Amino acid sequence: MTQRLSNIAGHLPEMARQQPDTPAIYCPTGRDSQGRTTYFSWTFSELDRESNRVALGLESIGIKRGVRTALMVKPGPEFFALTFALFKVGAVPILIDPGMGVKNLKVCLAEAQPEAFVGIPKAHLARILLGWGKASLKILLTVGKRVLWGGATLRQITAPFPAAAEYEMARTDSAETAAILFTSGSTGVPKGAVYSHGNFVAQVEALRQVYAIRPGEIDLPTFPLFALFAPALGMTSVIPEMDFTRPASVDPVKIIEAVERFKVTNLFGSPSLINRVGLHGAAHAVHLPSLKRVISAGAPVPAVVLERFAGMLDSGVQIFTPYGATESLPVCSIGSQEILEQTRELTDQGKGVCIGPPVESIQLEVIGIDDDPIDHWADSLKVAPGEIGEIVVKGPQVTASYFNRDSSTKLAKIADPENGGFFHRMGDLGYRDEMGRIWFCGRKSHRVITPNGTLFTIPCEAIFNTHARVFRTALVGVGTPGSLRPVLCVELEQEAQKTDQASIREELLKIGQGFEITRSIRDVLFHSAFPVDIRHNAKIFREKLAVWAAGELS
Repeated sequence: MTQRLSNIAGHLPEMARQQPDTPAIYCPTGRDSQGRTTYFSWTFSELDRESNRVALGLESIGIKRGVRTALMVKPGPEFFALTFALFKVGAVPILIDPGMGVKNLKVCLAEAQPEAFVGIPKAHLARILLGWGKASLKILLTVGKRVLWGGATLRQITAPFPAAAEYEMARTDSAETAAILFTSGSTGVPKGAVYSHGNFVAQVEALRQVYAIRPGEIDLPTFPLFALFAPALGMTSVIPEMDFTRPASVDPVKIIEAVERFKVTNLFGSPSLINRVGLHGAAHAVHLPSLKRVISAGAPVPAVVLERFAGMLDSGVQIFTPYGATESLPVCSIGSQEILEQTRELTDQGKGVCIGPPVESIQLEVIGIDDDPIDHWADSLKVAPGEIGEIVVKGPQVTASYFNRDSSTKLAKIADPENGGFFHRMGDLGYRDEMGRIWFCGRKSHRVITPNGTLFTIPCEAIFNTHARVFRTALVGVGTPGSLRPVLCVELEQEAQKTDQASIREELLKIGQGFEITRSIRDVLFHSAFPVDIRHNAKIFREKLAVWAAGELS
């Protein structure tokens, strides 16, 4: 059966037709004499035309349909033009978060086997020194000044083509590979999720429907991948002044200044960024009336963080926390109003974190917990409502495989030949309540199997997180698999770091005794700063904490 034509880049010329003179992107370039940030901008028509020139230039050096291309360029004009140009020619950009570390970067590039490498000089230098992609690379393109590594520069390849050059984009079908996006590796080795053009198109449509996003809005994306969705949705993208690999260290003043200056309507940020900006906003009575919505993803957002940030927003404006993963996004979504008015109290009582109902395009089921591959789907896999199991999803935005990782694909996908398609195993645990909402209970790999039963991280941690001096907690297991000793690791609020830990330990143990699921937790260890993922600075590396805890207890 022939797949329908569907190139994700097609959104850009369509938006250039609908709103040619509307700014598509604003990128910071420095500071003026008064200390105000200066910006470079392109309209939708200018971005579309520039990506046409880049597409022609890419083809001239052999970056054509199907060519896997490592893209290591900072968010900015070139990043947008290159990404849309790569989609237009039908090449396959490989997007790897530079914050995941040198070792993981080398592994990812070796697995992805790129034929072309497009990067800034710093990326090329690292490529040479660390041997990235040495076995597969044939084409080199530098964004900026090329030194000794050969290949061409972006300026050289676009120079022969006029500003108004036309380009007919590749007529890709919906199943054709559009990109390879690497997972953060926060719960294992980073894996390259294979995105089809159909996956991207479905993702854009789901975001448009779930959040009622309309062309003409102004977006402040603090995560590079989400910056690409803005032009596709017809939003103006304002690139913030920040280190994208360290959202927890963002300067809240710069974020707030950008929101106020451009009258931003949509803000996307990790929980750590939302927390940092919210703390500043509360301390300085900041009000941001232009915002229509805030979206935060990457890890559960504590209710206190939502409440604090909501204080900066107009009445009725919500902070949405979509649930999903690199392999599938969005899966579920819930707003801050429902969390603060209904589900927060249940979370504090150990019921898990409510992530809302599945979005319309997703079929979500909860199956029995199993660490082994599951070859074929059967309804008998499903557990009863209210029972904790593994979350599995099926839908057009769900990716079908990992690149060059057959064993990972086999473990994560369940074929459904009877109904067509497949289910993706999220690796997350949760349950469905009587209202059809899904409650998140933590990663499957993080559950703590003790002699007296299984403990799930998120429900247990939420109970202890109610302590006023606790910033966050992490439940880990120490000892023999299947017979683990549960240990609670605690990171205190900054101002409580030097207080009497013995008294806080006793208070936490008393809190734990009040709930059946936490009664068996008797070991409490204090950690100055949890190890967290680079991408969102929010997912806790419980595996590392378990090793640390074992050392402390020994």
